[in-house]
Amino acid sequence: MRLILYSKPGCHLCEGLQEKLAQIKALSFELEIRDITTDKNWFALYQYEIPVLYFVTDDGKEQAIPRPSPRLSVEGLEKFLGKYVKT
Repeated sequence: MRLILYSKPGCHLCEGLQEKLAQIKALSFELEIRDITTDKNWFALYQYEIPVLYFVTDDGKEQAIPRPSPRLSVEGLEKFLGKYVKT
């Protein structure tokens, strides 16, 4: 499974989510970080929305995942992601 995190440098919510995703052990996934400051289209779409998380379906489509609460624990984030993605 592949997850995509739209982020930007200095975004504390983005950094917090990235750190929690790195600690997840129960789900197996590859995490791609996309810096919105490197692409004008990403920036226009997500400048007020980051962090934005997507998963890539088996047919290669990106599907948005609702924004998880920054208060979720790593275990809570695992359960949250389990509702939206299949491993």
